Amino acid sequence: MRIGAHVRVADGYDAAVAYALEVGCECIQVFGKSPRMWAGPPIDPGAAERFSASLTEVAITPLFTHAAYLINLGSTDEAMWHRSVLALADEIARASVLHADGVVVHMGTAPDGPQAAASRVADGAVLAWNAATAGLGLPAPAVLLENAAGAGRSFGRDVAQIAATVEAVRSQGVDAVGVCFDTCHAFAAGIDLRGHDEWSEFVDDLDHRIGLNRLQVIHANDCSGGLGERRDRHAWIGDGGIGESGFAAMFAEPRLGHVAAILEMPGQMPLKDSENLARLRRLRDAASAP
Repeated sequence: MRIGAHVRVADGYDAAVAYALEVGCECIQVFGKSPRMWAGPPIDPGAAERFSASLTEVAITPLFTHAAYLINLGSTDEAMWHRSVLALADEIARASVLHADGVVVHMGTAPDGPQAAASRVADGAVLAWNAATAGLGLPAPAVLLENAAGAGRSFGRDVAQIAATVEAVRSQGVDAVGVCFDTCHAFAAGIDLRGHDEWSEFVDDLDHRIGLNRLQVIHANDCSGGLGERRDRHAWIGDGGIGESGFAAMFAEPRLGHVAAILEMPGQMPLKDSENLARLRRLRDAASAP
């Protein structure tokens, strides 16, 4: 399992690559634009090509983008839903220009229940993907649906809800859909990840309902809240409820070897990333030791 962090690109792509190397990233996630805006300036294709070439040169792979937080494909408000579809289409196009492997997106809310939300999210994802990739001429990144912490009416709090959405997308002829699994969100939503048996049970469930080939990235974040408290509060590796034992078990699960693990840590740069990557690397090394 390759490990990395979410890296800021506000200071330019060259600075992002330098930072990723400084803190020890093997893979990275970036924003395609400001995550708190519906629209942003276009990405310079030349700069994107140089960014991709630099990442290849230093063997940082895969690359993921994270879509704007404003997107809510589960919304029953027609104007919000259409705006979210357009925004996701833009995010997919940006990710394609950057040669990203996938676009991570939160699914939003389920005001009228999970079954209806799964259908709406799937319809939105399909419309966005088709709009973004029509005549694109570039490899199209997958849409990676991220699980939710379960607060309020949030959608995607368990494997069943994500599985229903993935199946609804595929039934419309779009196979470029996968999963981003956030450990903090999962723990907050009541999915126990504190040991080997718990990880094995989770992987069994995801494999049965969705297929492990669709799990591309794990957001490896500890959780400052308790199991099932539905509090989306990221903690440093080992400092939260999942604990070092939980992340050690993640690395020890052989079926997750193909997945990239990305940190999304609070705190000051570069310490928050260098320290937490070091913690993950130590746990990974211990898991692979004879």
